[in-house]
Amino acid sequence: MEFQTIPHPAPVPGETRQQAIADPGFGTLFTDHMVEIDYDEAKGGWFSAKVGPRQPITLDPAAAVLHYAQEIFEGMKAYQYEEGGLALFRPEANAQRFNASARRMAMPELPEELFLESIRQLVAVDREWVPTIPGGALYLRPFMFATEAFLGVRPAKQYKYLLIASPVGGYFKSGHSAVKIWVSRNYTRAAPGGTGAAKTGGNYAASLVPQAEGIANGCDQVVFLDAVEKKWIEELGGMNLFFVFDDGTVITPPLTGTILPGITRDSLIALLREEGLNVREEPYSIDQWRADATKGNLVETMACGTAAVVTPVGTVVGPDGEFTIGSGSAGQITSKLRERLVGIQTGKIADSHGWVTKLP
Repeated sequence: MEFQTIPHPAPVPGETRQQAIADPGFGTLFTDHMVEIDYDEAKGGWFSAKVGPRQPITLDPAAAVLHYAQEIFEGMKAYQYEEGGLALFRPEANAQRFNASARRMAMPELPEELFLESIRQLVAVDREWVPTIPGGALYLRPFMFATEAFLGVRPAKQYKYLLIASPVGGYFKSGHSAVKIWVSRNYTRAAPGGTGAAKTGGNYAASLVPQAEGIANGCDQVVFLDAVEKKWIEELGGMNLFFVFDDGTVITPPLTGTILPGITRDSLIALLREEGLNVREEPYSIDQWRADATKGNLVETMACGTAAVVTPVGTVVGPDGEFTIGSGSAGQITSKLRERLVGIQTGKIADSHGWVTKLP
């Protein structure tokens, strides 16, 4: 499919852009352009791909997304590469997960090559927005939603795919230091048979109240337990978890349909095994977590995701008290894994897995 390019009538001036990306924060600054592709079942599928000025979306008040929440998204980054140019990290995995989410939400799949080409198109036109500060990147947000105007519970027949970009720095205000997390006892993120493995907005909306509860208790993030027994650790509001023990074992909760299959999670499993550690995907309870941390068997806990990369968890707080993991700061494995992963993403460390896609 050919992309139409629509010139921007008034892009942000270069000096203003440079001032903005010198300290971009996270998720509040956006580039000049966006990608837009439409879908209509009656027209045979996807059509009208274009790159143009980032602008408001016009929606009918009866658009299905506003009533029945057919919406999915992805999160990925474009990095400044050591040898020059830019690079993407495992974009094919994002394309595959995007379509897995689409299938679960009864939405049409976007051809993987069209997804990847949309990324290339937007990065090419907005490449000057990539921050050069340490830890800076261009965060890419592909998303799709139902646009058909109707009131009735069925899959929509019309959709829109959009891609926007945001220059970003670090995800947490605390930088790379250990975060404090809140154990949600009254709320669950996802249930068996639900949409936990799909990257859909409703999963994140469900986390906002417990996230606010955690912040009110001085925490950075919330950790969710399973919906059935309410004892097995699942994931944070937007990140997967790993537990590192003093005997060289690492545990991460298994993908049973209630946890998002993180691309960073999958990458870390490979890197940990290369370090000679025994990685097991198995259930791990909140009571085990507390007991192992108290006894000192558990030496590190790390959270991971595209936005925060690899972040140490120092303290866990809940209605029944709190406990500290290791020294309460970043451990050796967490620090090494973060350095390795970021090094691969930016070209400072050789990519032996074929994970990096270089852009001109």
